[in-house]
Amino acid sequence: MKKLFTLLALLTCFLGANAVEFVDAEVDFSKYSDISEVPFASWRGSESAFARLSLKDGCLHFESTEATDPSWDCQFFPIGGVNAEIDVTYTLHFKIKGDHAGNVSMLGFGQTPYGQFAITTDWVEGTVDYVATNTDGNILMQCGDWVGTWDIAYLKITHEGKEQRPVEWIEMITNGDAETPWTDAQKATLFTETDNTINICAWSKEKGVNMNENDGWDPFVAGIEVDPTDPSNHVFVCHGQPATTEGDASAWDNQFWIMSPKQLKVGAEYKFHFRYRATATATTNTQMHSAQPSDYLHWQVLGDVTFTTEWQEYDNVVTIPAPQNDKPIHSIAFNLNAQNKDAIDFYFDDLSIQEMKLDEGWYVAGSNQATGIAYDYDNAIEFTQDPDDPEVVVATVGTVGKKDSWVNEIQISTVRGNDKAFKSSTIKPVGTIKGNDPDNWQEYAAGSGYKISLPAAGVWAVYIAPNLESTKTEGQILFMQVEGDPIELPDPVAIVTNTTEFVVNATERDWKPAKDDGTPQDGEEGIGEGQPWDNQFWIAANRDLKTDEVTVVKFQYKAAKAATASTQVHKVGDDGKPCTYLNWQAIGSVDFTEEWLPFEKEFKIPAGDEGMRSIVFNLSEFKPANDYYIKDVQWYLYDSSLEEGMTYENLIKAEDTSNFWIKVDKGAPYQYGTDPSGITNVTAKKNSSAAIYNIAGQKVDKNFKGLVVKDGKKFMNK
Repeated sequence: MKKLFTLLALLTCFLGANAVEFVDAEVDFSKYSDISEVPFASWRGSESAFARLSLKDGCLHFESTEATDPSWDCQFFPIGGVNAEIDVTYTLHFKIKGDHAGNVSMLGFGQTPYGQFAITTDWVEGTVDYVATNTDGNILMQCGDWVGTWDIAYLKITHEGKEQRPVEWIEMITNGDAETPWTDAQKATLFTETDNTINICAWSKEKGVNMNENDGWDPFVAGIEVDPTDPSNHVFVCHGQPATTEGDASAWDNQFWIMSPKQLKVGAEYKFHFRYRATATATTNTQMHSAQPSDYLHWQVLGDVTFTTEWQEYDNVVTIPAPQNDKPIHSIAFNLNAQNKDAIDFYFDDLSIQEMKLDEGWYVAGSNQATGIAYDYDNAIEFTQDPDDPEVVVATVGTVGKKDSWVNEIQISTVRGNDKAFKSSTIKPVGTIKGNDPDNWQEYAAGSGYKISLPAAGVWAVYIAPNLESTKTEGQILFMQVEGDPIELPDPVAIVTNTTEFVVNATERDWKPAKDDGTPQDGEEGIGEGQPWDNQFWIAANRDLKTDEVTVVKFQYKAAKAATASTQVHKVGDDGKPCTYLNWQAIGSVDFTEEWLPFEKEFKIPAGDEGMRSIVFNLSEFKPANDYYIKDVQWYLYDSSLEEGMTYENLIKAEDTSNFWIKVDKGAPYQYGTDPSGITNVTAKKNSSAAIYNIAGQKVDKNFKGLVVKDGKKFMNK
């Protein structure tokens, strides 16, 4: 496979003569004697994939005699757990061949959506480039369509960059050595008291301990005990109980958290260190959580950590990945029962999270790719006090009279001294930059990696008025063009409302669960194959949306039975339908009730959702048949500088249903109001007024005791 494009021109203009190649990940399969030794073996993959993988003749060998349905039932990560940096070009180096020519679906390193990886019958050593659009540094191969064999000799990920200047590291955690007993006030701190939780570095959750009124159990301040291997030392401990919860959820029956007193910034680097051991061998997953232990943000951060009965040390510099929401990141969660479900004691010691010592203040760097001006973060311009206002700072980007210094994009940060740190501490304005308008002050907020597009190239003066009673991440900002190209702005228009009342007659989901041994439940025929997306509804924009565009979504909604629907982000497929999966979360979960409710959310397009077209509601999260109603839909670009009721662009039309799509009973998606199969009215195929479900969504009989759901309503069955 030939390289998609060359980096030579890019490196010459943007990196200079001192560019160096960094190796982000490398797997040479000839170095391993067993598949269990390969690094990816600790990463997520399906059982059907691992059943088809082995090591043969120094290569990763895949062999399959039949296809899987669906194809993604057979998938694995040959490279995983490397934090990518948005907009950086990564190169995958490979050597591969197959027993026939064909394509394997592959998710690129730090990139969506899926692409095709070509395999031929000859050994091919090649490279392919990926421009990272998100921070998930994983290569994912989906092999379910491949019937035959293929072999991979090696894989390597590299990127070109410049050496960073040395930095000093500063410890953030106190009492990480567990040698200071908790105070009574600390011991009494609830996991929901987030203003206080961040001052306690270790939290624990043990199945059946610290029970709540919903028959669950809550996190608590981790215990400090004498180290069983050294009476002179103290350690943090989680006395893990047997993990007996049904299904994947058993992985987090017992958990441990390392808490940071400061927010961990997306895209920034931190040094993590801790010692760890357990009373049995156990591989654990790590996740990112917020200041409330158990407030999930992201599925992966440190990778999998395998405990043994001997003390081990974890040392790594980690780049914080981006979650799917704007909650502050404060903790690392260990799901202690990812593999071993037995009662195990987990011990932690010498917890440490270190941050870089950096210049603090206000700094701006500019760019103009059309003319070859690259961001120079080391020499970012420092803001100085405005001589006319002591509460305002100002900086000018570009030089008056020198057109070759004009910029059309800038980044503003609160730190300087490291490229990743600069980008992780940037701010974003909320509104349209008009330029040459001294009254165009607008609010700003924290926005990791945010690039501010200017309305025209030129020399720009930027004024910042921080909210002195709050933090640097809140305040107002003003952009004034000193000289440059003419500025052209669209005219504001009134926000439109599509008043159609949309109705989705969602059918009952085929969801019968299996026993632990994979066989059907007693009295049931077969195992359900239903999914939350068996019934869906789409709100589709008029165009593809761009990273960092801020939109507002509003509508009225209700259902025949109370139910919760998850939402996803989709792109447009090759057939023009806005029904191609892009991301697992859009505007969050929507809780339908039997009464009309208003919904309104400000939704910024994340970097990983570049090119999104639609928000989709998964209406089969609630498994029984149900009727869902949505009306009075608005979706428009948000600009805080405009009068109420005005926008620069409506993303949907008011007069027809061309922006709305539907899928019922696992059928093909179709535009609302059209006739997909000659059936005028689609109605629910099944009604389930007698079915009873537990709070996990599993069907139970009438003798089940505890909290249950019937007809979408919760009640206690005694």
